[in-house]
Amino acid sequence: MLSTSYWVPTAAMAFPTFPDHCFFRYDHHHRNDHKDLRRWRIRTTAAAYPLFSNQIQLTKDSSSRHKLYQEAIKTSRDKFTREISFQSKDKDISLAKALLYVAAEDEAFMSFNREMDACSILNERRNVSSPSEAIDWDSLEKMPLGGKTIPEWLSELDAIAKEVEAELVSRDIGCHLVEVLEAVNLVLFESRGLTRSPVLVDSKHSYLHSVLSSRCGSAILLSIIYIEVCRRLGLTIVGSRVGEDFLIWPQTGYPEELFKVTSGHSLFAIVNGRCVEDPRSMASDLTGTSLLGLEIATNRDIIGIALANLIRLHWKRASRSNHGLMLTSPLRHVNDASEKPNMMDKSNVPLLRPQDLRLAIMASERLLILQPHNWALRRDHGMMLYYNREYGKAVQELSICMAFAPEEEAEILEPFVEKLHLMRLESSWKSLGHTGRLTVP
Repeated sequence: MLSTSYWVPTAAMAFPTFPDHCFFRYDHHHRNDHKDLRRWRIRTTAAAYPLFSNQIQLTKDSSSRHKLYQEAIKTSRDKFTREISFQSKDKDISLAKALLYVAAEDEAFMSFNREMDACSILNERRNVSSPSEAIDWDSLEKMPLGGKTIPEWLSELDAIAKEVEAELVSRDIGCHLVEVLEAVNLVLFESRGLTRSPVLVDSKHSYLHSVLSSRCGSAILLSIIYIEVCRRLGLTIVGSRVGEDFLIWPQTGYPEELFKVTSGHSLFAIVNGRCVEDPRSMASDLTGTSLLGLEIATNRDIIGIALANLIRLHWKRASRSNHGLMLTSPLRHVNDASEKPNMMDKSNVPLLRPQDLRLAIMASERLLILQPHNWALRRDHGMMLYYNREYGKAVQELSICMAFAPEEEAEILEPFVEKLHLMRLESSWKSLGHTGRLTVP
C-alpha cells in the first residue's frame, strides 16, 4: 500500500482539530479526493495565516464590486439609449437625465478600472493588505456620482428653480419675461457662481454633475443647465450653434423684442452674456431678422454637441504624448506615394493613454446612436478603434463608413481598410502559432 504524509504548518499545530500528521491514500481513486484535499489546504492555510484569509475576502468583495460596476455600465447605456430613442418625441427628452446617464457610465467604467488596478497590486504584493471601500448601493439610481445620486442631481436642478421662484417673490413682481430671466441669471451666475471654463482641459467641466458641483463648465453645459432650470419654471428656451458659440434665447413669436436695449442690455445679451457684445463673436452681428434664419437645435442635437465635446476632450488627453496627432493621420500616410515605406505596421501605431482612449470611444458610440448615418463620425470612430488596436472592429466600422461617405472620401478609405484587413489576418495567423509575416503589397 502506498501512502504519503503531509506536514501541517507549525502555526496550524495550535489548532486541536488537526493531528500532527495527515495521511491520504492514493490506492482508492474517488472522484472528490482532489477537491477534498484542496478544501483542506485552503481551510488550514486560512487558519494559519489570517492575512491570506483577508485576501480571500477582498477577492470576493472585489468580484462583487466588479459585477456591480459592469451592471452599472450596461444599465447606464441602456437608459441613455431609451432616453434619446427616436420613438420618443424630441420635446420629451430630458437633457439632464441623458447627460447624467453618460456621466454614470463613464464613472462606473473608471471605478471598474480602479478596482482592477487594486486587484493587480494585491496579486503582485501578497504581503500587502489593500482594503477597498465598501459599496452600499445595488442599482444605478443609488450609485454615487460626485457625492449624489442621479435622482439627487435632478433634485438639485429643481432646487435651483425654486431659488429663482423665491427671488421673484421677494421682488414682489409679476412674471414678466425680462424679470424671470434676470432672476435666473442672478441665481445661476451670482448666487450659485457658475462660470464658463475658457479651455476644456479638465473632464469635470464636461460632465453635468461635476459642473453643478464645481460651478465651472463648458458653454454647452451651462446652456443645458439654463434650459433645464427654465423648463422647470415653465419657460421654453431654444438654442443654436453660431460659430464657436452655442447661443440660447426664450422662444418667442417676436424675436426683434430680444434685441431691444433696456437697462443698458438687450434681452439676448442678458441670456447669452458678453459673447453677444464681443465684436470678435459672430453673435454680435445677429439681429431679430437673422435670428430667424438660424437652425434651432433639437434636444438630440444639444446632447450630440455635448458628446462631441467629450470625444475631443478625451482624444486630446489620450494623445497627450503625441502632440498634434490627428485621427485621420494614418489615412494620409497610406495614400501618400512619397511615404516610405508605403504600408502600415502595428509597431507604428502610437501608444495612447488607454483609459482616455476608451472614454473617447464610448462617447463616440453614444453619438453614433444619435447619428448612425454620419459618415465622418463613423470614420473617426473606426480610426479610434484602429488606435486601440481593435482591428476587426475598425475594419467593420470603416467598411460601413465607405457605404455612406462621398466617393472621394471612400477612395481614400479603401486602401487603408484593405491593409487594415491584412493586419487583422496577420494577427489571427500569429495567434495560431505560425511564424513569419504576411506581406502587404
